[in-house]
Amino acid sequence: MRRLLVANRGEIARRVIRAAHGLGLEAVAVYSAGDATAPFVAEADLAVALPGRSAAESYLDGAALLQAAFRTGCDAVHPGYGFLAENAAFAGAVRQAGLVFVGPPAAVMAALGDKLAAGEAMRRAGVPVLSSLAADGEISYPAMVKAAAGGGGKGMRLVTGPDELDEALAAARREAAAAFGDDRVFLEPYLARARHVDVQIFGDSRGNLVHCFERECSIQRRHQKVIEEAPSPAVSPALREEMGEAALRAARAVGYENAGTVEFLLDGAGRFYFLEVNTRIQVEHPVTEEVTGLDLVREQLLVASGEALSFSQGDLSLRGHAIEARLYAEDPENGFLPVTGTVELWRPAKRPGLRYEAGIAEKSFVGPEFDPLLAKVIARGEDRAAAARLLRLGLEETALAGLVTNRDFLVSVLSDEAFLAGETTTAFIGERPLAARRRGTDGELSLAAAAAALAAEEQARQQAPVLASLPSGFRIGAGEPERRRFSSPAGELAVEYRRLRDGSFELSVGGPGGESLGRHRVVRRGGPPSAPRLEVDGIVRPLCLEQRGRLFLVSVGRGAAVELSELPRFEAGGRPPGAGDLLAPMPGTVLSVHVSEGEKVEAGQLLAVVEAMKMEHRITSPGPGRIARLLVFPGAQVSAGDLLVEVKTGEEEVG
Repeated sequence: MRRLLVANRGEIARRVIRAAHGLGLEAVAVYSAGDATAPFVAEADLAVALPGRSAAESYLDGAALLQAAFRTGCDAVHPGYGFLAENAAFAGAVRQAGLVFVGPPAAVMAALGDKLAAGEAMRRAGVPVLSSLAADGEISYPAMVKAAAGGGGKGMRLVTGPDELDEALAAARREAAAAFGDDRVFLEPYLARARHVDVQIFGDSRGNLVHCFERECSIQRRHQKVIEEAPSPAVSPALREEMGEAALRAARAVGYENAGTVEFLLDGAGRFYFLEVNTRIQVEHPVTEEVTGLDLVREQLLVASGEALSFSQGDLSLRGHAIEARLYAEDPENGFLPVTGTVELWRPAKRPGLRYEAGIAEKSFVGPEFDPLLAKVIARGEDRAAAARLLRLGLEETALAGLVTNRDFLVSVLSDEAFLAGETTTAFIGERPLAARRRGTDGELSLAAAAAALAAEEQARQQAPVLASLPSGFRIGAGEPERRRFSSPAGELAVEYRRLRDGSFELSVGGPGGESLGRHRVVRRGGPPSAPRLEVDGIVRPLCLEQRGRLFLVSVGRGAAVELSELPRFEAGGRPPGAGDLLAPMPGTVLSVHVSEGEKVEAGQLLAVVEAMKMEHRITSPGPGRIARLLVFPGAQVSAGDLLVEVKTGEEEVG
């Protein structure tokens, strides 16, 4: 193996490129139109543009990937995870073309890719499997619809009764086709309040096979993992050995090679059941690396080259505890819907024991075409409590601004008493009172707004074409105070300030409701723009202030960063949205429209479906009424906030 095609994007592409370079291999990136300026493209030795922007037009086009490999003289392909990573046809095509595929044999992938057939094979191998859904010819509920060709929460729908089944099947098929190029789905029993526990396996072509202990991935939203850890707080040494042996039986049953993961559900009584085998490296592989000392991606490349595993089962032991949090561009206050935007500020925290796997840099644009994962933050500690504490501090100290993320929500999870007690199940997020976003105390908001206003004032003074030595808003005589407005997590903040003759400032900060958050006298005491020292009401406070245009991120104390965006002095006019105006929650494509203008509708009735970032969002009627305006059609491209449907509600409309 000399030159490797990295058939993926984002943080996993960077991870594979790093491992390849560590072995002296050259790495070739492929990229869609939207990824042209992404960090992984710059870090590769060569890069090949793929046609189009969507997954189907780029990373799911196996023929285009092979062509890129031939054009650049690659002799191997690493599929990463997602896209074609578990596609047996693609793996077979790579090997048929005379290239090395970094993963298990195509026949193994095919055997495990059919989840129902895989379940039957596991039952024959003595691996515990969930009982059949069918009972007297009927489906028992609740049940889970799952994609046959992939994982990662894509193509999954919970069905609580027969009236939901047809719609859930249709939606899951569409989502699976968009994510994996395969719309096959199946049903399995749903275990409420179970734990999701995976076992990492690794085999080589010489018959060596090991397990690398377990990871717990129970904390999920939309059936996608958010926080993962190793080892699981619910797995005893005896259960660990039992689950590890079951995972090895599963692997031996199909002749497994390279990296893979056997996924189990673990119930409250300590019984575990086979779910599936992921025939690829997983998003959460870093936590296994941190507690075992392995480099799993490096090992993948070595095994794919024909070498034996560099370790045996007896060489492996657990050291400490590791926890990973996935940073997403999504809004926890709006059902964890993905968001788009530009990363204006990205500065990871620097603490011993922290590890970052990021797919972004400053000015990276997060579009609607792909999964909104921005970065993974991994913390390793001597024990679980130490790892959780370090990860929480690392997330709090990470400067990430410019778009809405789940960072504050992750901090809430890591601070929750049930999480700290190890009481984690797949129902955790739905059951716990978790804060979606940190708004800051009145004192923090007041101080942050004051610091941002003075920073903006100083910038305006420096940029003044004339009289730059005078303060912004200078007047002969008393005059009116200067005013600036900022948006914040708590709402709009208004700052009024006046420069006094001695060079100090008088400031007052008003809250979202017009209430006073504080009146201050502030003196600049030096320091660089990014770390100003302000004397506020007689107390000198060193701050951390990051500014990108009108965006400010102000740290007023440990874990107390406040993001502010300066608002224009004059608002543009426009019609405010009405109660019956249904807006696009995110940029995307209209998949289907289920009503027509003039049609009467009921509360909750499905009007349209919008798809973005491999996820569907249902647009439903807010109440009984009539469709006054229908502004979209199937296939239409929409932006966040676009008006889709106007529903006239009221008795006169439905009578």
